[in-house]
Amino acid sequence: MGLKVGIARDERFLEHKTGHFHPEHPKRLDAVYRMIDRHFNDRLISIPPEPATLEQIERIHSPAYVKRILRTSEQRITSLAPDTPISADSYRAAWLAAGACIKGVDSLMNGICDAFFALVRPPGHHALPDRASGFCLFNNISIAARYALDRYNLGRILVIDWDIHHGNGIHDIFYDSREVLYFSTHDPMLFPYSGEMSQTGGDNARGYTVNAPIPREMTDDDMVYLYREILRPLIKGYQPRLIMVAAGFDAHTDDPIGRSRLTEAAYAGITRMLMTFRPLADNPPLFFALEGGYHQRALADSVQAVLTELTGGPAPVPEISPSQTAIDLTAQIRSIHSSYGVFHD
Repeated sequence: MGLKVGIARDERFLEHKTGHFHPEHPKRLDAVYRMIDRHFNDRLISIPPEPATLEQIERIHSPAYVKRILRTSEQRITSLAPDTPISADSYRAAWLAAGACIKGVDSLMNGICDAFFALVRPPGHHALPDRASGFCLFNNISIAARYALDRYNLGRILVIDWDIHHGNGIHDIFYDSREVLYFSTHDPMLFPYSGEMSQTGGDNARGYTVNAPIPREMTDDDMVYLYREILRPLIKGYQPRLIMVAAGFDAHTDDPIGRSRLTEAAYAGITRMLMTFRPLADNPPLFFALEGGYHQRALADSVQAVLTELTGGPAPVPEISPSQTAIDLTAQIRSIHSSYGVFHD
């Protein structure tokens, strides 16, 4: 039997206008919503989003930056960063996206659902405490993680970031914390050109950041192998009380930005392993928030693959044939982290 899966969706996310030729366009989310209506309309629990409070936003972002976001409502179009254009209604969408993630945490903690997917925009994992970056305004997952720690005293949250771009915002915000363990797979040759394997956490949190820079030739089997070999010991050793996924789908082979070779099968395989390994930590709830993914069909197909796994119930992980490159990379990551005591085979 599958999990009870909640989603947050709202037409107000489409009011964040970035310009006709910008890749983070409203049509990408519209494609996901149309897919949901075709395939999942009666299988998902709708969790209506509400805007975050100012206090919740300012647990991550500086008051000066929040004021800057609010002032953008006075301009029809402006830019918060060279790659981050926004419109007069973008601040509402950003506030609602963060609030949707908080509402998802409440829904999981209160047992309304076992898994939750925030189908929101603008994305968040590049946003820093005092500035926008990489199409991101507020750091949605960081705000929700901080809320979960404050409100529910969880103590241990695992954040998995499978977007092809390193989530430098989440990485930096929790780099010195043991309360959030951040695991990212990313192409180091793409923006923001960060996330070195040697970066393993601050002085008091060594081993609580796991960076896996991946080559562009990684296949579905390679990715599933790497996640299998890293996730299992992480979940078993860290014992997270909540697992959060920065779910970007721009590593898809059809994505115009990602330059990678994955298909939706990779995301299905990773999700299946998350469900397989949950019992190692007493079945923590699963939280997903949409990040990148800029080919409309590929994005919708990838979200569909994840939701199919979540709603379909336990299934065996298929046999895979990883490349020697993937095997060597995984061994290197495990070797670096073996001395920190977080991994537990």
